[in-house]
Amino acid sequence: MESTQAEIIEVNPERVTRADIIVGIPSYNEAASIAYPTQQAGRGLKEFFKNKRSVIINCDNDSLDGTKEVFLNTNTDIPKIYLSTPPGVKGKGNNVRNLLIKAVSLEAKAVVVVDADLRSIRPNWIFNLGYPLFNDYGFVAPIYIRHKYDGTITNNIAYPLTRCLYGRRVRQPIGGDFGFSGEMAKRYLQQALWTEDVGQFGIDIWMTTIAMNLGFPICQSFMGSPKVHRPKDPSADLGPMFIHVSGILFNMMEAFSDFWVKVKWSKPTAIYGFGLGEQDVPPPVEVNEERLHERFCGRFEQYDKIWKEALSPTVYAKLYEVKDLNRHAFEYPTTLWAQTLFDFGVSWVRGVGERQRLLKALIPLYYGKTLSYVNATRNMDTRQAEEYIENQCMIFEETKPYLIERWGSN
Repeated sequence: MESTQAEIIEVNPERVTRADIIVGIPSYNEAASIAYPTQQAGRGLKEFFKNKRSVIINCDNDSLDGTKEVFLNTNTDIPKIYLSTPPGVKGKGNNVRNLLIKAVSLEAKAVVVVDADLRSIRPNWIFNLGYPLFNDYGFVAPIYIRHKYDGTITNNIAYPLTRCLYGRRVRQPIGGDFGFSGEMAKRYLQQALWTEDVGQFGIDIWMTTIAMNLGFPICQSFMGSPKVHRPKDPSADLGPMFIHVSGILFNMMEAFSDFWVKVKWSKPTAIYGFGLGEQDVPPPVEVNEERLHERFCGRFEQYDKIWKEALSPTVYAKLYEVKDLNRHAFEYPTTLWAQTLFDFGVSWVRGVGERQRLLKALIPLYYGKTLSYVNATRNMDTRQAEEYIENQCMIFEETKPYLIERWGSN
Protein backbone atom coordinates (compact mmCIF):
# COMPACT_ATOMS: atom_id res chain seq x y z
CA MET A 1 0.00 0.00 0.00
CA GLU A 2 1.54 3.29 -1.12
CA SER A 3 0.41 6.54 0.44
CA THR A 4 1.51 10.10 1.11
CA GLN A 5 0.83 11.61 4.52
CA ALA A 6 2.41 14.80 5.86
CA GLU A 7 4.70 14.75 2.80
CA ILE A 8 6.00 11.26 3.64
CA ILE A 9 5.74 8.72 0.84
CA GLU A 10 5.15 5.28 2.35
CA VAL A 11 5.13 1.72 1.07
CA ASN A 12 3.98 -0.70 3.79
CA PRO A 13 3.32 -4.09 2.09
CA GLU A 14 2.53 -5.96 5.31
CA ARG A 15 0.44 -3.12 6.75
CA VAL A 16 2.52 -2.85 9.93
CA THR A 17 0.70 -0.70 12.52
CA ARG A 18 2.68 -1.44 15.71
CA ALA A 19 6.31 -2.25 16.49
CA ASP A 20 8.39 -2.66 19.62
CA ILE A 21 11.70 -2.19 17.83
CA ILE A 22 12.62 -0.57 14.52
CA VAL A 23 15.83 -0.70 12.52
CA GLY A 24 16.02 2.39 10.33
CA ILE A 25 18.32 2.65 7.31
CA PRO A 26 18.63 6.19 5.86
CA SER A 27 19.63 6.24 2.21
CA TYR A 28 20.08 8.14 -1.00
CA ASN A 29 21.01 6.19 -4.13
CA GLU A 30 22.27 3.15 -2.21
CA ALA A 31 20.92 0.41 -4.48
CA ALA A 32 24.37 -1.17 -4.69
CA SER A 33 24.84 -1.44 -0.92
CA ILE A 34 21.53 -1.44 0.97
CA ALA A 35 20.74 -5.16 0.65
CA TYR A 36 23.55 -6.23 2.98
CA PRO A 37 22.69 -4.05 6.02
CA THR A 38 19.02 -4.93 5.45
CA GLN A 39 19.81 -8.65 5.59
CA GLN A 40 21.97 -8.25 8.70
CA ALA A 41 19.31 -6.13 10.40
CA GLY A 42 16.75 -8.86 9.72
CA ARG A 43 19.01 -11.54 11.18
CA GLY A 44 19.75 -9.44 14.24
CA LEU A 45 16.08 -8.76 14.93
CA LYS A 46 15.17 -12.42 14.45
CA GLU A 47 17.99 -13.72 16.63
CA PHE A 48 17.99 -11.23 19.49
CA PHE A 49 14.50 -9.72 19.54
CA LYS A 50 12.34 -12.67 18.46
CA ASN A 51 9.79 -11.94 21.19
CA LYS A 52 9.39 -8.33 20.05
CA ARG A 53 7.32 -6.93 17.21
CA SER A 54 9.92 -5.62 14.80
CA VAL A 55 10.18 -3.87 11.45
CA ILE A 56 12.96 -2.61 9.16
CA ILE A 57 12.39 0.83 7.68
CA ASN A 58 14.29 2.31 4.76
CA CYS A 59 13.97 6.09 5.05
CA ASP A 60 15.04 7.34 1.65
CA ASN A 61 15.46 10.55 -0.39
CA ASP A 62 13.42 9.43 -3.42
CA SER A 63 16.41 7.60 -4.88
CA LEU A 64 16.34 7.15 -8.64
CA ASP A 65 18.77 4.22 -8.77
CA GLY A 66 16.35 1.53 -7.57
CA THR A 67 17.14 1.70 -3.84
CA LYS A 68 13.46 1.21 -2.97
CA GLU A 69 13.12 -1.88 -5.13
CA VAL A 70 16.35 -3.47 -3.84
CA PHE A 71 15.30 -2.83 -0.25
CA LEU A 72 11.75 -4.18 -0.59
CA ASN A 73 12.95 -7.23 -2.56
CA THR A 74 15.68 -8.17 -0.06
CA ASN A 75 14.73 -11.41 1.67
CA THR A 76 14.18 -11.03 5.41
CA ASP A 77 11.87 -12.72 7.89
CA ILE A 78 11.06 -9.28 9.27
CA PRO A 79 8.43 -6.90 7.81
CA LYS A 80 9.75 -3.90 5.90
CA ILE A 81 8.48 -0.37 5.30
CA TYR A 82 9.80 2.08 2.74
CA LEU A 83 9.53 5.80 3.52
CA SER A 84 10.66 8.65 1.30
CA THR A 85 10.89 12.39 1.32
CA PRO A 86 9.10 14.10 -1.59
CA PRO A 87 11.07 14.48 -4.84
CA GLY A 88 13.73 17.14 -4.48
CA VAL A 89 13.99 16.94 -0.68
CA LYS A 90 17.39 15.53 0.25
CA GLY A 91 19.40 15.00 3.42
CA LYS A 92 19.99 12.28 6.00
CA GLY A 93 18.39 14.44 8.67
CA ASN A 94 15.17 14.73 6.71
CA ASN A 95 15.16 10.94 6.38
CA VAL A 96 15.65 10.51 10.11
CA ARG A 97 12.86 12.99 10.82
CA ASN A 98 10.50 10.79 8.79
CA LEU A 99 11.74 7.83 10.82
CA LEU A 100 11.03 9.68 14.08
CA ILE A 101 7.48 10.44 12.97
CA LYS A 102 6.90 6.81 11.99
CA ALA A 103 8.44 5.50 15.21
CA VAL A 104 6.00 7.56 17.27
CA SER A 105 3.12 6.42 15.06
CA LEU A 106 4.10 2.76 15.54
CA GLU A 107 4.53 3.33 19.31
CA ALA A 108 8.03 1.86 19.13
CA LYS A 109 9.99 1.34 22.33
CA ALA A 110 13.39 1.26 20.60
CA VAL A 111 14.84 2.51 17.32
CA VAL A 112 18.22 1.50 15.89
CA VAL A 113 19.72 3.44 12.97
CA VAL A 114 22.51 2.06 10.75
CA ASP A 115 24.20 3.45 7.65
CA ALA A 116 23.16 2.08 4.27
CA ASP A 117 26.77 1.71 3.05
CA LEU A 118 27.96 -0.49 5.91
CA ARG A 119 30.04 -3.47 4.85
CA SER A 120 30.93 -4.67 8.34
CA ILE A 121 27.54 -4.74 10.08
CA ARG A 122 26.73 -8.01 11.82
CA PRO A 123 23.52 -9.18 13.50
CA ASN A 124 25.00 -8.43 16.94
CA TRP A 125 25.18 -4.72 16.03
CA ILE A 126 21.38 -4.63 16.25
CA PHE A 127 21.54 -6.21 19.70
CA ASN A 128 24.34 -3.92 20.87
CA LEU A 129 22.50 -0.75 19.85
CA GLY A 130 19.00 -1.97 20.73
CA TYR A 131 19.31 -3.94 23.98
CA PRO A 132 20.19 -0.97 26.24
CA LEU A 133 17.01 0.81 25.06
CA PHE A 134 14.94 -1.89 26.77
CA ASN A 135 16.95 -1.25 29.94
CA ASP A 136 16.04 2.37 30.58
CA TYR A 137 18.59 4.08 28.32
CA GLY A 138 17.34 6.86 26.06
CA PHE A 139 20.26 7.05 23.65
CA VAL A 140 23.00 4.62 22.58
CA ALA A 141 26.14 5.68 20.69
CA PRO A 142 28.49 3.17 19.04
CA ILE A 143 32.08 2.34 19.85
CA TYR A 144 34.00 0.58 17.14
CA ILE A 145 37.57 0.44 15.96
CA ARG A 146 38.27 2.85 13.13
CA HIS A 147 41.54 3.50 11.38
CA LYS A 148 43.34 6.36 13.09
CA TYR A 149 42.87 8.50 9.96
CA ASP A 150 39.20 7.60 9.47
CA GLY A 151 36.87 10.08 11.15
CA THR A 152 39.23 13.04 11.57
CA ILE A 153 36.27 15.43 12.02
CA THR A 154 35.21 13.27 14.96
CA ASN A 155 38.73 12.95 16.37
CA ASN A 156 39.72 16.59 16.13
CA ILE A 157 36.44 18.50 16.44
CA ALA A 158 33.23 16.68 17.38
CA TYR A 159 34.54 14.43 20.18
CA PRO A 160 36.86 16.86 22.02
CA LEU A 161 34.41 19.77 21.69
CA THR A 162 31.27 17.95 22.87
CA ARG A 163 33.18 16.26 25.68
CA CYS A 164 34.66 19.55 26.83
CA LEU A 165 31.39 21.47 26.61
CA TYR A 166 28.86 19.04 28.05
CA GLY A 167 31.03 16.87 30.27
CA ARG A 168 30.08 13.55 28.69
CA ARG A 169 32.60 11.27 26.99
CA VAL A 170 30.82 9.97 23.91
CA ARG A 171 33.56 8.75 21.59
CA GLN A 172 31.53 8.67 18.36
CA PRO A 173 29.07 11.58 18.50
CA ILE A 174 28.71 11.49 14.70
CA GLY A 175 29.23 7.76 14.22
CA GLY A 176 26.25 7.35 11.88
CA ASP A 177 24.92 4.30 13.74
CA PHE A 178 23.01 4.77 17.01
CA GLY A 179 19.90 3.88 18.98
CA PHE A 180 17.23 5.88 20.78
CA SER A 181 14.08 5.13 22.74
CA GLY A 182 10.53 5.80 21.65
CA GLU A 183 10.26 8.45 24.34
CA MET A 184 13.41 10.08 23.01
CA ALA A 185 11.87 10.12 19.51
CA LYS A 186 8.97 12.18 20.88
CA ARG A 187 11.38 14.62 22.51
CA TYR A 188 13.38 15.03 19.31
CA LEU A 189 10.21 15.94 17.42
CA GLN A 190 9.37 18.56 20.05
CA GLN A 191 12.70 20.35 19.64
CA ALA A 192 12.63 23.87 18.21
CA LEU A 193 16.32 23.67 17.27
CA TRP A 194 15.74 22.12 13.83
CA THR A 195 17.63 23.90 11.04
CA GLU A 196 18.40 23.18 7.41
CA ASP A 197 21.80 21.79 8.42
CA VAL A 198 20.12 19.33 10.82
CA GLY A 199 18.09 18.07 7.86
CA GLN A 200 21.36 17.27 6.08
CA PHE A 201 24.54 15.82 7.64
CA GLY A 202 24.10 17.63 10.96
CA ILE A 203 21.54 15.13 12.27
CA ASP A 204 23.96 12.83 14.14
CA ILE A 205 25.64 15.55 16.20
CA TRP A 206 22.24 17.20 16.77
CA MET A 207 20.74 14.02 18.22
CA THR A 208 23.77 13.23 20.37
CA THR A 209 24.03 16.75 21.77
CA ILE A 210 20.34 16.96 22.62
CA ALA A 211 20.51 13.55 24.33
CA MET A 212 23.42 14.85 26.42
CA ASN A 213 21.46 17.93 27.46
CA LEU A 214 17.95 16.57 28.08
CA GLY A 215 18.97 14.46 31.05
CA PHE A 216 18.05 11.11 29.45
CA PRO A 217 20.33 8.19 30.43
CA ILE A 218 22.83 7.64 27.61
CA CYS A 219 25.39 4.93 27.03
CA GLN A 220 27.88 3.63 24.49
CA SER A 221 27.97 0.12 23.10
CA PHE A 222 30.86 -1.86 21.62
CA MET A 223 30.04 -3.05 18.13
CA GLY A 224 32.61 -5.85 18.28
CA SER A 225 34.04 -5.21 14.81
CA PRO A 226 35.53 -2.26 12.94
CA LYS A 227 33.31 0.09 10.99
CA VAL A 228 33.91 -0.61 7.31
CA HIS A 229 32.17 1.75 4.90
CA ARG A 230 33.41 4.15 2.24
CA PRO A 231 36.35 5.83 4.00
CA LYS A 232 37.72 9.07 2.60
CA ASP A 233 41.17 10.62 2.45
CA PRO A 234 41.08 13.42 5.10
CA SER A 235 42.78 15.73 2.59
CA ALA A 236 39.97 15.33 0.04
CA ASP A 237 37.33 17.99 -0.50
CA LEU A 238 35.06 17.95 2.53
CA GLY A 239 31.88 18.83 0.74
CA PRO A 240 28.89 19.95 2.81
CA MET A 241 29.39 17.60 5.74
CA PHE A 242 32.00 19.75 7.49
CA ILE A 243 29.82 22.85 7.18
CA HIS A 244 26.71 21.06 8.49
CA VAL A 245 28.45 19.42 11.46
CA SER A 246 30.39 22.55 12.47
CA GLY A 247 27.33 24.76 12.15
CA ILE A 248 25.26 22.47 14.38
CA LEU A 249 28.08 22.26 16.94
CA PHE A 250 28.13 26.05 17.21
CA ASN A 251 24.31 26.29 17.20
CA MET A 252 24.12 23.79 20.06
CA MET A 253 26.92 25.65 21.83
CA GLU A 254 24.77 28.77 21.77
CA ALA A 255 21.51 27.01 22.68
CA PHE A 256 22.89 25.13 25.69
CA SER A 257 25.34 27.73 27.01
CA ASP A 258 23.53 28.07 30.34
CA PHE A 259 24.40 24.43 30.98
CA TRP A 260 27.93 24.04 29.67
CA VAL A 261 29.37 27.17 31.30
CA LYS A 262 28.88 25.34 34.62
CA VAL A 263 30.59 22.12 33.47
CA LYS A 264 34.24 21.92 34.52
CA TRP A 265 35.35 18.37 33.72
CA SER A 266 33.99 15.39 31.81
CA LYS A 267 32.88 12.07 33.19
CA PRO A 268 32.78 8.63 31.58
CA THR A 269 29.65 7.43 29.80
CA ALA A 270 28.37 3.93 30.61
CA ILE A 271 29.54 1.24 28.19
CA TYR A 272 27.73 -1.94 27.16
CA GLY A 273 29.59 -4.93 25.79
CA PHE A 274 33.19 -6.02 25.82
CA GLY A 275 36.40 -4.23 24.90
CA LEU A 276 37.81 -3.94 21.43
CA GLY A 277 39.64 -7.08 20.42
CA GLU A 278 43.26 -6.92 19.30
CA GLN A 279 42.38 -9.06 16.29
CA ASP A 280 40.14 -6.37 14.83
CA VAL A 281 42.07 -4.42 12.20
CA PRO A 282 40.24 -1.62 10.37
CA PRO A 283 41.00 -1.08 6.67
CA PRO A 284 43.74 1.46 5.89
CA VAL A 285 43.02 5.06 5.01
CA GLU A 286 45.49 6.84 2.75
CA VAL A 287 46.36 10.47 3.48
CA ASN A 288 47.81 13.00 1.06
CA GLU A 289 49.92 15.03 3.49
CA GLU A 290 51.24 17.40 0.85
CA ARG A 291 47.70 18.36 -0.10
CA LEU A 292 46.79 18.94 3.57
CA HIS A 293 49.76 21.28 3.90
CA GLU A 294 48.89 23.15 0.71
CA ARG A 295 45.27 23.58 1.73
CA PHE A 296 46.36 25.05 5.04
CA CYS A 297 49.15 27.36 3.86
CA GLY A 298 47.49 28.35 0.60
CA ARG A 299 44.43 29.99 2.16
CA PHE A 300 46.05 32.65 4.36
CA GLU A 301 45.53 35.48 1.93
CA GLN A 302 41.95 34.41 1.19
CA TYR A 303 40.83 34.18 4.81
CA ASP A 304 43.21 36.51 6.63
CA LYS A 305 40.60 39.22 7.15
CA ILE A 306 38.00 36.93 8.68
CA TRP A 307 40.61 35.12 10.81
CA LYS A 308 41.80 38.45 12.17
CA GLU A 309 38.24 39.34 13.11
CA ALA A 310 37.23 35.91 14.46
CA LEU A 311 40.34 34.99 16.44
CA SER A 312 41.80 36.65 19.50
CA PRO A 313 44.99 38.64 18.75
CA THR A 314 47.13 36.01 20.51
CA VAL A 315 45.65 33.08 18.59
CA TYR A 316 45.84 35.00 15.30
CA ALA A 317 49.55 35.73 15.86
CA LYS A 318 50.32 32.11 16.77
CA LEU A 319 48.56 30.94 13.62
CA TYR A 320 51.14 32.78 11.53
CA GLU A 321 53.95 31.20 13.54
CA VAL A 322 52.53 27.75 12.75
CA LYS A 323 52.35 28.60 9.04
CA ASP A 324 56.13 28.83 8.78
CA LEU A 325 56.72 25.26 10.02
CA ASN A 326 58.12 22.66 7.61
CA ARG A 327 55.51 20.14 6.47
CA HIS A 328 57.38 17.18 7.94
CA ALA A 329 57.75 18.89 11.32
CA PHE A 330 54.39 20.64 11.16
CA GLU A 331 52.50 20.95 14.45
CA TYR A 332 49.27 22.74 15.26
CA PRO A 333 49.42 22.56 19.08
CA THR A 334 46.26 21.21 20.68
CA THR A 335 45.91 24.16 23.05
CA LEU A 336 46.01 26.51 20.06
CA TRP A 337 43.52 24.32 18.19
CA ALA A 338 41.12 24.34 21.15
CA GLN A 339 41.40 28.12 21.38
CA THR A 340 40.77 28.35 17.62
CA LEU A 341 37.52 26.38 17.87
CA PHE A 342 36.47 28.33 20.96
CA ASP A 343 37.08 31.62 19.13
CA PHE A 344 35.05 30.45 16.16
CA GLY A 345 32.19 29.47 18.48
CA VAL A 346 32.25 32.91 20.09
CA SER A 347 32.40 34.59 16.68
CA TRP A 348 29.47 32.48 15.46
CA VAL A 349 27.32 33.83 18.30
CA ARG A 350 28.59 37.39 17.87
CA GLY A 351 27.72 37.33 14.20
CA VAL A 352 31.23 37.90 12.90
CA GLY A 353 30.74 38.02 9.14
CA GLU A 354 28.37 35.78 7.21
CA ARG A 355 28.03 32.42 8.99
CA GLN A 356 28.65 30.22 5.95
CA ARG A 357 31.81 32.14 5.17
CA LEU A 358 32.92 31.84 8.80
CA LEU A 359 32.58 28.07 8.60
CA LYS A 360 34.43 27.96 5.27
CA ALA A 361 37.25 29.94 6.90
CA LEU A 362 37.59 27.17 9.49
CA ILE A 363 38.23 24.49 6.84
CA PRO A 364 41.91 25.38 6.06
CA LEU A 365 42.65 25.42 9.79
CA TYR A 366 41.06 21.98 10.10
CA TYR A 367 43.35 20.76 7.32
CA GLY A 368 46.30 22.13 9.28
CA LYS A 369 45.20 20.39 12.47
CA THR A 370 44.66 17.15 10.55
CA LEU A 371 48.23 17.29 9.19
CA SER A 372 49.49 17.92 12.71
CA TYR A 373 47.52 14.88 13.93
CA VAL A 374 48.91 12.71 11.12
CA ASN A 375 52.47 13.76 11.96
CA ALA A 376 51.97 13.10 15.67
CA THR A 377 50.38 9.65 15.24
CA ARG A 378 52.38 8.43 12.23
CA ASN A 379 54.17 5.65 14.10
CA MET A 380 51.33 4.85 16.51
CA ASP A 381 49.07 1.83 16.37
CA THR A 382 45.31 2.17 16.84
CA ARG A 383 45.40 2.03 20.63
CA GLN A 384 48.24 4.51 20.91
CA ALA A 385 46.40 6.89 18.60
CA GLU A 386 43.33 6.54 20.85
CA GLU A 387 45.45 7.52 23.85
CA TYR A 388 46.69 10.53 21.92
CA ILE A 389 43.11 11.61 21.17
CA GLU A 390 42.14 11.17 24.82
CA ASN A 391 45.06 13.40 25.80
CA GLN A 392 43.89 16.00 23.29
CA CYS A 393 40.47 15.96 24.95
CA MET A 394 42.03 16.59 28.35
CA ILE A 395 43.84 19.60 26.90
CA PHE A 396 40.49 20.91 25.60
CA GLU A 397 39.05 20.58 29.10
CA GLU A 398 42.06 22.30 30.65
CA THR A 399 41.73 25.12 28.11
CA LYS A 400 37.99 25.64 28.73
CA PRO A 401 38.52 28.65 31.07
CA TYR A 402 39.73 30.51 27.95
CA LEU A 403 36.32 29.84 26.36
CA ILE A 404 34.43 30.86 29.51
CA GLU A 405 36.31 34.17 29.59
CA ARG A 406 35.77 34.85 25.89
CA TRP A 407 32.12 33.83 26.11
CA GLY A 408 31.54 36.09 29.12
CA SER A 409 32.78 39.09 27.18
CA ASN A 410 30.13 38.49 24.50
